[in-house]
Amino acid sequence: MTMFYHTALGATPFARNRRICQLRQAGLLQLGGNRKLKIYGLLTCKSGKRMLTDNRVFFSGEAEAQAHGYRPCGHCMPEKYKQWKAGQG
Repeated sequence: MTMFYHTALGATPFARNRRICQLRQAGLLQLGGNRKLKIYGLLTCKSGKRMLTDNRVFFSGEAEAQAHGYRPCGHCMPEKYKQWKAGQG
């Protein structure tokens, strides 16, 4: 299981974006996360797109994100978030 840190994917924003595209095409990036808040969600999530790149991480799937202690995003994954929330009580 490999968690990819956004800032470690290249020296410049262009290089990072290029590497992210390569990893997505290879199927190695499916979800994004916020390392400070420990939340993961879809790569298309508006909340995720607004976070600082220093806080951004990427995962190959939900099992990987959960193994690192992340929870689902309430905005882009509302059903999964509800399930997670119900399991907390």
